[in-house]
Amino acid sequence: MRFGASTFIWASPFGADSLYLIDKVKQLGFDLIEICIEDPATIDTDAIGDALNHHGVDALVCGAFGPNRDMSAENDAIRADAARYLRTCIDIAARLGSPTVSGPMYAGVGNTQMRDVAGRRAQRQRSVDGLSPLADYAAERGVKLAFEPLNRFETDLVNTVDQGLELIHEIGRNNVGFLLDTFHMNIEEKNIPDAIRRAGAHIFEFHACSSDRGTPGEDHLPWPQIVAALAEVTYTGPVVIEAFTPKIQEIARAVSLWRPLAESEDALASDGLANLRRVFG
Repeated sequence: MRFGASTFIWASPFGADSLYLIDKVKQLGFDLIEICIEDPATIDTDAIGDALNHHGVDALVCGAFGPNRDMSAENDAIRADAARYLRTCIDIAARLGSPTVSGPMYAGVGNTQMRDVAGRRAQRQRSVDGLSPLADYAAERGVKLAFEPLNRFETDLVNTVDQGLELIHEIGRNNVGFLLDTFHMNIEEKNIPDAIRRAGAHIFEFHACSSDRGTPGEDHLPWPQIVAALAEVTYTGPVVIEAFTPKIQEIARAVSLWRPLAESEDALASDGLANLRRVFG
């Protein structure tokens, strides 16, 4: 099993002044760094690639899908911006050798509206229509799209594995699957291991996150059962710790992080990795 750490643990947005994180995750014992592309203008793929090669770290690419990058929006211009952004993320992933682009790419985070059945169906169809050609674009570049079900407070479209399986079926592309995140699953799934089993071979990436978005393993999640379920579906992809620093007010506000959840960002990452290595054996 290969373990990764999200740049969100320490920095937002990731840019030239964040390249030190590649060395940091290596020193902490991680195999991968998940680079979150908030502002593509801050991403120098040549410099990042050089740093990855120098330190022997592999990259994963994660998108940031705010209200202006909403693939399900009624507004044509917003959907077009979302498509351009995701296409850019795919290009970055291809250049950095990331096998996936991950994140809640089906809709904008924070889009939570009451809709009738017809309105929800139309919203889903806009997302399917937007993601389908981008899945083809990604496939041509050897990249998979791993979309992330979020909890009900962050999206109204895909909260559960079962809803995600419907979306995967509707898109109908082999390179479209899941990024599953235990923080969100703890809120939305009645049984996390069972949900993992239903997702099965559609899992492309896995976020091993604490129930409070702090240090994974220092929580009430059934980690041995989660690991067993991943083994049952023969998941061999990356296991990534995603957390957020309260030092950056904008991101802390966005994820409702009102207090420190660990002694430090480094402690969260290193202690979380140690916990995961124990439970994954």
